[in-house]
Amino acid sequence: MAPHGKNIKIFSANSNLELAKEIAMYVGVPVGNSKVSMFSDGEISVDIYETVRSSDVFVVQSTCVPVNIHLMELLIMIDAFKRASAAQITAVIPYYGYARQDRKVKARDPITAKLVADIITTAGADRVLTMDLHAAQIQGFFNIPVDNLYSMPILAKDYIERGFVGDDVVVVSPDLGSVTRARNFAHKLNAPIAIIDKRRPMPNVAEVMNIIGDVKGKRAILIDDMIDTAGTIQQGAKALIERGGAKEVYACAAHAVLSGPAVERIMDSPIKELVVTNSIPLPPEKQVSKIRSLSVAPLFAEAVNRIYEGLPVSALFN
Repeated sequence: MAPHGKNIKIFSANSNLELAKEIAMYVGVPVGNSKVSMFSDGEISVDIYETVRSSDVFVVQSTCVPVNIHLMELLIMIDAFKRASAAQITAVIPYYGYARQDRKVKARDPITAKLVADIITTAGADRVLTMDLHAAQIQGFFNIPVDNLYSMPILAKDYIERGFVGDDVVVVSPDLGSVTRARNFAHKLNAPIAIIDKRRPMPNVAEVMNIIGDVKGKRAILIDDMIDTAGTIQQGAKALIERGGAKEVYACAAHAVLSGPAVERIMDSPIKELVVTNSIPLPPEKQVSKIRSLSVAPLFAEAVNRIYEGLPVSALFN
């Protein structure tokens, strides 16, 4: 795509350079000339090799593993652009780390998602563009505008194109907290929903899973916002087959965190395929036959254009 002549600058730190390049390609601008490196003592160094004065700057950085290094890279880049007189700085965070620490579960717990919101704002970001926040209330942790995009239309389109529609399919929420997400996804597929109810009969005893809804003989699609260690999704898939009598089990999620034994668990599970997005890049060791990644670059590129033009981003939610 030819450059459109707008005063948009898209930069990337080190967490997701390929996605940044894709977004820049769809917007029609090159990725900004910069370098993020590290001194021998572990301090992060940022060099910006082009002017950003009076430009709308978009910094693409998922705060994924290594989370703290990638977060510091983002903060330092934002600070550099603020001091270089950028007109507006948007932190494009396809995956927002620390999002699960969004409330106090027990006494003396931190609310780290709020802390991260504060330091991103303090660093100099004017707005945040993210996707599939773990908890919607995190938008309220910021005192700057936050646009929270959704991967669901991309995931739903992929399943619809492959014939996953109608009563032969059932969309399954892996826990009670994901019911709304599953219901919305099922609506797009014109399919019923089911819910997995997990309970521990006593501490340190394996969870007993009850399936609410009819999955017998159907193709079940487990949907969640992220897959971390894959324990929940692995157990859920087994329960759907063994207890519910599902014909096949598929899974999809926005964010492929895939930490610890996640890949092994997915490969050992009855899941036929896990569909994720490239909000978090998949390193070579996680690029296995059961995992397929869809690009969110066109979605973010459209959002970047709309933010620059002052147009509503809400049109992208569906």
